[in-house]
Amino acid sequence: MSDHSFDLAALSAFYAGGGDPAAILREALRRARAQAADNVWIALREEADILADAAALAGRDRAGLPLYGVPFAVKDNIDAAGLPTTAGCPDFAFDPAEDSGAVAALRTAGAILIGKTNLDQFATGLVGVRSPYGACRNPFDPAYVSGGSSSGSAVAVSAGAVSFSLGTDTAGSGRVPAAFCNIVGWKGTRGLVSTRGVVPACRSLDCVTIFALNCADAAAVAAIAGQYDPADPFARPAPASLPGLPEPKALRLGVPRAEDLAFFGNPHTPALFEAAKQRCAEMGATLVEIDLTPFLAAARLLYDGPWVAERTAAIADFLARNPDSIHPVVLGIVEGGKRFSAVDSFNALYELRALARQAEAAWTKVDAILTPTAGTIHTIAAVEADPVRLNSQLGHYTNFMNLLDLSAVAVPAGFQPDGLPFGVTLFAPAFHDAALLHLGGQLHEAAGLKMGATGKPLPSAALPAPATDRIELAIFGAHMQGLPLNPALAGLGGRMSAVIETAACYRLHALESLSPPRPGLVRDEASGAAVAGELWTLPASAMGRFMQDIAAPLAIGKVELADGRWVPGFLCEAHAVAAARDITAHGGWRQWLDSTRA
Repeated sequence: MSDHSFDLAALSAFYAGGGDPAAILREALRRARAQAADNVWIALREEADILADAAALAGRDRAGLPLYGVPFAVKDNIDAAGLPTTAGCPDFAFDPAEDSGAVAALRTAGAILIGKTNLDQFATGLVGVRSPYGACRNPFDPAYVSGGSSSGSAVAVSAGAVSFSLGTDTAGSGRVPAAFCNIVGWKGTRGLVSTRGVVPACRSLDCVTIFALNCADAAAVAAIAGQYDPADPFARPAPASLPGLPEPKALRLGVPRAEDLAFFGNPHTPALFEAAKQRCAEMGATLVEIDLTPFLAAARLLYDGPWVAERTAAIADFLARNPDSIHPVVLGIVEGGKRFSAVDSFNALYELRALARQAEAAWTKVDAILTPTAGTIHTIAAVEADPVRLNSQLGHYTNFMNLLDLSAVAVPAGFQPDGLPFGVTLFAPAFHDAALLHLGGQLHEAAGLKMGATGKPLPSAALPAPATDRIELAIFGAHMQGLPLNPALAGLGGRMSAVIETAACYRLHALESLSPPRPGLVRDEASGAAVAGELWTLPASAMGRFMQDIAAPLAIGKVELADGRWVPGFLCEAHAVAAARDITAHGGWRQWLDSTRA
């Protein structure tokens, strides 16, 4: 067990052969404890609590739990019930009442939390050294930075202690650590993964990110974590039809002009980036030089403009009461936000809009863009001696992406002669997430690299091309978000897009003979009412598989919504509700469940 890989393909094979989740989780905890000297973790769960979660999986259907028994970690600015949230500041710590939106979705899908990971305090930094819990050390050379601010999350995955982890990203925190740890870092479209329950850095820009050993694993986790969360005011539903990218032989791949590239004196990384470009060309992509000027100008706004004040706002009360509790470098940054006025903010927004319009011109010439993730890597000692300038260098290719509403994936691309990793980033406009992960998986495979610092080869199964055609599906019962059958829907690529009501011509009944209990929706023109539900989208290619598991007397038919649209949705054969309890007056299945628990 000590040599077992925790990538999802390996775990799936282990569990399919009758393997015990407790064995995997004990090993995950052992590996996490072994990382103490590298300052990876802030808090680990008690072994008894982890094993209790494993025991709760007994008898559960693995098909309905796409992350069955998968160990994961969470950056410690993301709430996970049962562990304090510190944001890298002990005096700031509090005990959250519930999981964040993303953690809740992952636990519902069967994933099991191991602990909370170290970070640059208040997610302010790209280095992983601005923490009272110690500088997080690079798994390839402990003298070097791991990248930040999601430092511990990246190292935990790279070293094989967990299968995946959650980080956050405002300026590159979900990508730079991936590059420095030889793993995949997915920074999804802003708002795609819920930020409810996240201590904000810049709340309007923050993204919850995923670190994984390969793109297939990142895509599988993203399908679960990226469920629309109507309780998050910054959440955005994915469109019913997702944009795709051409296969490499037809791909127009943008690459920066020579004058836009910066490697900050590193003698090895320019050749590694050229090699990555060459691999893309060998895969069939047409390389097109593009002008990064508007992208880089937008990047400068992040720390030279009033978005710094958003960092100040995020911790304003704590800053006023406890300035001595804040790391000196972080304090200097957040204090600096006080110099900006409301006029400065509006002027910067206008400038960003102008730069975004200029940047749009690139997408008429290319389908996606390839850059280094970071031009160089620094030692911990060098960063501590020159913390602001060297940190700034690491954001050269990352700081603009959230401001310009782009999706991105960072993938491994090679090693320097001294054994330190180098990575590249693929990015495209919003909602190209699945397509970028597919392309990133091909590029990762072409590089011929092992996974993280584990020494394990990439799984042989390639990540299939994402389905860009999606079907809307109205659901009214146990498949809704947070309910027992939801993981099966999310595991097939389902995404929630809206909270809905039917037209006022339906009745809802409790079918308590089904396991788990479900509602039956029937149309009743004479005495019907509006019934609450959720609208999801599902890849067209997955619809047949989903329908195979629908239990009679339920079926998929056309349901009329309150806005007059007719969409596919769950209905019930009329004969089955004759003896069932009518629960229409409760307004919906979730409301009925709440009433039974009262």
